Amino acid sequence: MNDKMGGDMDKIRTVGEYLIEVWKASGMDMSRVKFLWSSEEISRRAEEYWGRALDVAQRSTLARVTKCCQIMGRAEGSLTAAQILYPIMQCTDIFFLKADICQLGVDQRKVNMLARDYCEAAGRKLKPVILSHHMLLGLKKGQAKMSKSDPDSAIFMEDSAEDVARKIANAYCPTAPEEANGGGDLASAEESMRLIDDDLMNPCLDYAQYILFSKEGYVLEVGAKRFASFQDLREAFLAGEVGEDALKERLVSEINVLLEPVRRHFQEDSRAKDLLEKVTAWRRESLEPTTSRARLRLQGPA
Repeated sequence: MNDKMGGDMDKIRTVGEYLIEVWKASGMDMSRVKFLWSSEEISRRAEEYWGRALDVAQRSTLARVTKCCQIMGRAEGSLTAAQILYPIMQCTDIFFLKADICQLGVDQRKVNMLARDYCEAAGRKLKPVILSHHMLLGLKKGQAKMSKSDPDSAIFMEDSAEDVARKIANAYCPTAPEEANGGGDLASAEESMRLIDDDLMNPCLDYAQYILFSKEGYVLEVGAKRFASFQDLREAFLAGEVGEDALKERLVSEINVLLEPVRRHFQEDSRAKDLLEKVTAWRRESLEPTTSRARLRLQGPA
């Protein structure tokens, strides 16, 4: 419904399997994780799922649901009926899968809050706990998040060391805020991506804060200086004590250390390698939406 992978259910399933390989290579303890495929669960318990979806729809106004559709990058006037149904199904998933905690990107916050609003309307005492995490800025100027059409706007988990070096070298890296351009729907969409105000919008500092300094006790060495907190690094960068080139050089080095186990996994594991080749090829394609029949083939993988 949101046209990811052109709505092709087989490709969506393959991308899901690729993501599992990424998490495995990143060190996730797979013995403590259970993956569920929504299409299989919905097909197996269709009456329960669609009954809940209709109840969510009945208790939610059209205006409330359309507020959630920014996650698909659609303005209200351009929404199809299927795209309006999409947030209702996302909300239904939370209850259908019996999720106590919803840990998703901040771009999903409005849908998650719709689930809590539904609990109020339905008289449900226990509401899901919402944990919204930060969305990394796109690497280019003015990108509130990565761009689907621009592979150089983000670092991918299997990027080569050379890819990482090129992308970071070309990344936007201001030392002072710039005047915001435009407004309206775009400004509103960008605002929904932020948990805190950040007028600087520097993706290099963003990567340092949310990737490098997310590790407890992390210390970053830049030249002869050592930084035990992101705030210290930020202040030094803004004061000119740490230059753009020096910051980017350390970013490249540290990110490549993190990515190396993932790269090796996709080079050495035959199944992971095959999945990556498929996903990489699809990234290059300009996928057209498939027919509704292909999208709704719930007996197949999704």
